[in-house]
Amino acid sequence: MQEQTKYKKLIIGVSIFLPIAVAALFGIKIPNVEPLSFLPPIYASINGLTAILLVAAVLAIKKGNRKLHEGLMKICIGLSILFLVMYIAYHMTSNSTAFGGEGIIRMVYFFILVSHILLSIAIIPLVLITYSRTLSEQFDQHKKFAKITFPIWLYVAVTGVVVYLMISPYYGH
Repeated sequence: MQEQTKYKKLIIGVSIFLPIAVAALFGIKIPNVEPLSFLPPIYASINGLTAILLVAAVLAIKKGNRKLHEGLMKICIGLSILFLVMYIAYHMTSNSTAFGGEGIIRMVYFFILVSHILLSIAIIPLVLITYSRTLSEQFDQHKKFAKITFPIWLYVAVTGVVVYLMISPYYGH
């Protein structure tokens, strides 16, 4: 029980700190630095790979391959951290790109973007809670949270790719 209290405090701290830090860093530009304009396709690819590995991890656990599931999930967490570092680095060195689409596609883009951003904030505590249940060997609780975490994390990963594909024609304009 003491272990869960420790995890709870850490999860709350990280879940509050991370979105605030990202928002703050998003507004800071590093002066006299070459824009890291090569990063968006890389971190979009990381999102795509994360989505594929999330599905593979679920299939692995459904087939009873716990070791493979565990390994794939650790890779997904690592990829998410790598994505975040690249995303922050890009936005600290580059100006934001405005979406140039008009009409219904503009509304679709902003719906996907806003839902992606909001759920990317919500997924932080969900992933951490789900993972902490594994660390404390509460596999029934892990499974319960995973049923909520998985579809949201998958949505965030897939919509990250979709947002990139929709805005990529407007980079550099």
